[in-house]
Amino acid sequence: MKRLAHRLFGLVTGALLLIAQNSWATDVLRMSTTTSTENSGLLTVLNPAFEVKYDIKLEVIAVGTGKALKMGGQGDVDVVFVHAPSAELKYVKAGDFIDRAAVMHNDFVIVGPKGDPAKLSTAGTAKEALYKISSTESAFISRGDDSGTHKKEKILWAHADITPTGEWYAEVGQGMGAVLNIANEKQAYALTDRGTQIAFADRLSLTISFEGDPVLFNPYHVMAVNPAKHEGVKYGLALKYIEFVTGEEGQALIAGFRKGDQQLFYPDAQ
Repeated sequence: MKRLAHRLFGLVTGALLLIAQNSWATDVLRMSTTTSTENSGLLTVLNPAFEVKYDIKLEVIAVGTGKALKMGGQGDVDVVFVHAPSAELKYVKAGDFIDRAAVMHNDFVIVGPKGDPAKLSTAGTAKEALYKISSTESAFISRGDDSGTHKKEKILWAHADITPTGEWYAEVGQGMGAVLNIANEKQAYALTDRGTQIAFADRLSLTISFEGDPVLFNPYHVMAVNPAKHEGVKYGLALKYIEFVTGEEGQALIAGFRKGDQQLFYPDAQ
């Protein structure tokens, strides 16, 4: 009986060691990205295909673009996948990121109550749409989290020469999905990327109130954290991810990613 117990113990121990060895053998790539990218559902299609192809485990940290960039700038991740070009280029210029590549794009839209109290549907430009919101003091929910969407929103208000203040304007410091849920609850307007809007459309009563201005273009880029500046980052793994999402397989997955009959992102890699 004791011999059998010892044999069983040995078999179990060996199995556990084998599992541990296999888990240690798998490389881990750390990526910071935006909540809008994650909320859209794209990463649940894109990343597993990458993991299987290269036997690399992806650890994804989805935050606002500002935080995602900061994490990369501190060397806390290996690769960054965001959508705030001017902010990205500051880090590239500082030498924190290299191998920046275009991946895809969609656009921003303003969503709001079906009744459209500020009459945004009659606006010809994003500037006019924001003027209608502020002049009527219609409720507006801002991400307020230094994300790519928040950065874009601030640029749009500035171009409209408007400083949004008052009870009608609320900065909530939340991700894109949470902001849409809050705006839905309060029947307020909000700026969102179209990918997240499409992904959440079936659970919201909000509809698109304004769209189509070229200033609402929303490009996404991927960048490797510079190993020359941040020792210990896995540059080789980061390059594999960049090559995958900008390569034929990754671009096809992006082009084919849909909710219902709507395409959420459009591939940009040359």
